[in-house]
Order: sequence, then structure tokens, then C-alpha cells
Amino acid sequence: MRLWNFCKNVVKEMKIVTWPNVKQTRTDTSTVIGTSIIMAIFLGLIDLIVQWALSFLA
Repeated sequence: MRLWNFCKNVVKEMKIVTWPNVKQTRTDTSTVIGTSIIMAIFLGLIDLIVQWALSFLA
């Protein structure tokens, strides 16, 4: 019975949700992909620098 009430409440809430339009979705997706690429490059460079620095210690 609690599961049924939960499902009814989920359906009711989903009708209230304001979904983003296509333009906003593309903008947000581009931002996430761009940020991910920039962070991957940054972390890759940091990794290379640390490896280079540690090679002098070994």
C-alpha cells in the first residue's frame, strides 16, 4: 500500500516539474562536456608533471 502511494505521489510531482527546452539542454550538455575535457587535460598535465618530478628522485 505504501508503494502505491509513493508511485501516485511520484506521478503527481512529475506533472509539476518544469523540464528544460532543447536549447537549454544543449547548453548544459556542452558545458558539462567542455568542463570534463578541460579537467581531463588539467589532471593529465598535473600527472605528467608529478611523474617528471618523481623521475628525478628515483
